Order: sequence, then C-alpha cells, then structure tokens
Amino acid sequence: MSSNYNSEKQFKAPLYEAMVAHQAKNPVSLHVPGHKSGQGLLDEGVPFFEHIMSIDFTEITGLDDLHHAEGVIMEAEQLAAACFGAEESHFLIGGSTVGNIAMISAVCERGDVILVQRNVHKSVIHGLMLAGARAVFISPFIDPQTGVATNVHIEAVKQALQQYPEANALFLTNPNYYGMGVNLTPFAELMHAQGKMLLVDEAHGAHYGFHPEVPASALSQGADAVVQSTHKMLTAMTMGAMLHLKGPRMNREAIRRLLGMLQSSSPSYPIMASLDLARKRMHTEGEAWLSGGITLVKEFRSLLDEMNRFHYFPKEFPLSRSEGYETADPFKVAICDATQTLSAAELKERLEEQGIYVEMTDGRHVLLVFTPATSRADLERVTGVLSNICLDVPVQKKELHAPISNILKLPYYTQISSPIVFDLRGISREGREVEAYRQVSVEDAVGKRSADMVIPYPPGIPYLYPGEVIKDTVAEALLQLAANGIKFQGTEFGQTHKLKIYT
Repeated sequence: MSSNYNSEKQFKAPLYEAMVAHQAKNPVSLHVPGHKSGQGLLDEGVPFFEHIMSIDFTEITGLDDLHHAEGVIMEAEQLAAACFGAEESHFLIGGSTVGNIAMISAVCERGDVILVQRNVHKSVIHGLMLAGARAVFISPFIDPQTGVATNVHIEAVKQALQQYPEANALFLTNPNYYGMGVNLTPFAELMHAQGKMLLVDEAHGAHYGFHPEVPASALSQGADAVVQSTHKMLTAMTMGAMLHLKGPRMNREAIRRLLGMLQSSSPSYPIMASLDLARKRMHTEGEAWLSGGITLVKEFRSLLDEMNRFHYFPKEFPLSRSEGYETADPFKVAICDATQTLSAAELKERLEEQGIYVEMTDGRHVLLVFTPATSRADLERVTGVLSNICLDVPVQKKELHAPISNILKLPYYTQISSPIVFDLRGISREGREVEAYRQVSVEDAVGKRSADMVIPYPPGIPYLYPGEVIKDTVAEALLQLAANGIKFQGTEFGQTHKLKIYT
C-alpha cells in the first residue's frame, strides 16, 4: 500500500527516535509517573518491569502531546496516514474500542438512525448507547460450510435504505474474527451515492492492502472512516490501534474533539512508540515481511492436509468465492477434529497442555492466529502437538454432523430490524435500568420489547438486543435452539426458557 510514498521520511520513526534520544540523556524525572523510570519498583519486579518503565514517559519537552500534537507525534501520525492510505490518522491507546465509539458519536446525534451489521463488537453497542442513536440491524450470512456468521449482503443494505432513508451511515465489521470478509466497494458506492458514510471496524485487518495475497484495505475500497487494531496482526503493543479518515464526509473536527474526551490525558508512550515502529515496518518492508508469514502458513496448511485428521477453513488458498464470504485472511486458520473424537474445547485443552495457546474456540472450531511474526519454531511446535494427537488419540467413530446452523436452518432472526433505541439515559447512577422489566415465558414475550441481549453461541449473533421487539419467528427459533442444546450469552434464557421484557 505504501509503494506510492517514496519520501525518505518513511524510514523514520519520529516518536520512537525522540524517546530513545530522551532516555540517552539519563534524565532526572521530577514529573509523573511516580515510579521514576522504574526506580520505585520492588526488587522482585525489577527483572519484569524495569525496561518498560524506563521508557514510560509523559508529555515533556521534545515528546509532544497526543491531544495537541505539534511535533513528533503529529509527524508519526502523518506518516501513518501516508502508509495506510488515509488523509488523516490518529493513534489510539485504548484499542479499536475507542475508535468505534468515536466514529459512531461523530456521525450520530441523539435519535439519529444508523444501519449496523448485527454481529458487531460490543464497543459498537456502547458507542450507540453513548450517542443515543437508533440502530437498524442488518443480519449477516451464515457460511453454509462452517456455520460461521460472516457479512451482510448488499441487497439487504439497499432494502434497509429504502425502509429507513433517514439513516446517515452504514457500520460494517470487515473482516470477522476468522478473517472472512467481503468486497466493500459496492457498499461504499451505494452509501456515497446517497450522501451517506461507510464506517468500518477493520480491527483484524491492519495488514490488509500490503500484499497481493491479502485482501484490499477498507480505505482503498472507499470507506470514510476505518478503525484498525494495529496490535492484533501487526507489531504494536496491546491496546495500540489507529483511526483512519479519508474523503470529505466525516466531520474530522468532531473526531478530534471526541478522541480528546475518550482517550486518557496521560497516554502510554510505549504504546504510541510501538505504533510508530509498526508503521515503519509496514512502510518500508510490509510486502516482503508478509510474504515470509504467508509462506509459513501455506506450509502449515499442507501439513494439516497430510495429517488428514483436521479440517480447516478457508480450505483453498487463494480463496475461491464462497456463498458466505468473498475474501479471507491467509493468516487465520480455524481447525476442528474431522472425526469429532475431540470437541473444540478438548482440542484447545490438549494444545494448551503443551504450551500452545489459541485465539478462541466456538462450538466446532479452534481459531489459530498466525502473523508475519510467527516463527518457524512456533510452526514446528504446533504441528508437532497436532501430529502427536493424531497418534495418541484414537479415532472414535461418530456420525458426522453438518454445521449447527444448517441443522437449524438458520437464520430465523429478523433480516432488517426496526430502529432500536440505545440510550444511556435509561441507566440510573447506580447502574440499574430505569425502565422496569419482568421475566415471562417465550410465548408471552412475543410482541413485547426485549430487556435482554440474547446471543446463541454458536453462531454468536445477537438474536435480540435490549429494546428490540420480539417476533414470533425469533421466539420459535430460540426455543428450537434451546432444545438442541445451544448455549446462550447475555441472558438466563438457556436455564429458564424465559425472556425479560420491558413493562
């Protein structure tokens, strides 16, 4: 992505370099933080914390101020914009969470309607609550091969716009946790043709656009505002993320003002320096660095094929178009025991017993997240453990089942919801809901507004958000899911078969 930016500045990491220069002065700290470059550590903490605390700086001369950047932080953010294809970029020290909240708050005033992909991160819901927005949720596809919730269809967005032309933006998550995604260009063109914005949570796609074998970035496909978790797939420290802006539609002054409110006034300099260095790596050697990682993951897939015990997706590389998704991240590999001898939870446990820790499990799969930083030694360890499982765990012949979503003929949930009000004014100072609710049978809940967030897992898509009207088809689906042993998050429905409704 950075090939068009040939300035020598791309080889600089201005914030990081300023911090190195400051540390070299062996300065006396008569300012916060109180640990004084680690001098106040207990002896037992010195080996673990001494180095990181020695660079735990604050807004002092020469190191700039995140909330009023004029020097090295401003330069670092400008280089980030050039690298990632933005017109303006902001360092986030609170993860993609703070970026999602800022994007929604910048485009929604209280009572505004926004179109939202139903399977979004909880930070999006929190952004809706803080903004007091009304969300029209659009349900995603369920990939028929894996049972995993993927992306919304362009036709569903067109229908939602016809029903709610007052909506001022579309919020999508692309890619999902498994790296499954969609071509965003049609969505951007559709929204822009009506003077509306496309906002994208690209938390798992900070590496997109830097190599021909990874998908294009959201910005290159026309998104107006994009959040990336630079710590997820690149080399920034945890909580390090970026918010990128492009085009004339987003109110940039509102974004700056909101980030000033939402981010700490004492930002982490180690996190910001790691963002600076992560950008430099992608700016100067991104494609070559990704190439090495992609080669390693291809080798891992080939080894899985040889074992003939573990199914994984996406199966083909490069990806052939699937009904459920159009693009896939080559660094994500979701595996399962094809014989069903080991459940996903059991497979995860056996991996962890040997020191292999994975990203997550669902009802069927264990998700392995590789990055270009994954080493050959890492690859050999995980393949060794999987090979030993093939030898040590005898196959117990079981009837092979289709993905759970196919069994239940999902989706039953509403394709396009009515506008759901999200408003923190319904929460008391003690954290209790002001509006009264009671628990009733599923049958009696039909036609009432849900006071629960009801999330069957799998597939992990909220069937109901608080305030959403409960339809008979959804009630029927929830009962069938419970009868098939599906677990639920955010509700006691799985135990009681009752739903909370607002009275």
